[in-house]
Parts: sequence; structure tokens; C-alpha cells
Amino acid sequence: MLDALTLATGVAALLLAAWCGWAAYRDQPTKDWHFIGMAVVTLLTLVQLVVGVVWLARGEEPAQGTVIFVAYLLGSFACVPAAGFMSLAERTRWGSVTVAASGVVLAVLEVRLYDIWKG
Repeated sequence: MLDALTLATGVAALLLAAWCGWAAYRDQPTKDWHFIGMAVVTLLTLVQLVVGVVWLARGEEPAQGTVIFVAYLLGSFACVPAAGFMSLAERTRWGSVTVAASGVVLAVLEVRLYDIWKG
């Protein structure tokens, strides 16, 4: 995997978590700007998903197994959009908390993806 892409995705996820955490602290729901941030993070995970699939198609092998690597790729891709949909259903500060939590979870998934690939 591309180390720079993994790092950029993890940092963007933590920035999104801090931003939405700040909104939750101020007792605000997710707003349009937060959804733009979620779209940027989701785009990074989509690029990572495509790069990972291309590398697997080229014959590259993750150190800890292909199945678990693909599962983590799909999980990281679905993490923030799922929280975004849940925050639409919960239009209180708890929607912002949900997105902030997904940003932290995505950052942890990125560390795990790096670990799975490198071994």
C-alpha cells in the first residue's frame, strides 16, 4: 500500500473527528460543511480501496493475508458514510459524536491496514 495515502487518510480522519467533536462540544448537529469533510475522507478511502485492489490484482500479497486485508479495506471505506447516514437520522449533538467516533475508528483501521500489509 502507499504509505503516504494511508497517512493522509488517517490524518484526514482524525481532523474530521476533531472537527465533529468540536461541534458536539458546542451542542451542534452535523452541518453541510461536515458532510463535505466526510465526502473528502470517503474519497480518500475510495482511492485507497482502488489502489489496494489494483495491487492485489498485480499479484502483490499482504503479509497477514488477503481476506483480512480486503475486509479491512471495505470496512474503512464504509466507516464514515455509515456514520454520516446515522448522523442524518440523529440531528442533535449525538450525530456529531457519531461522526467524530467514526473518524477515530477510521484512523485505527488505517493503522491496522498498514500493519496487515507490511506485516
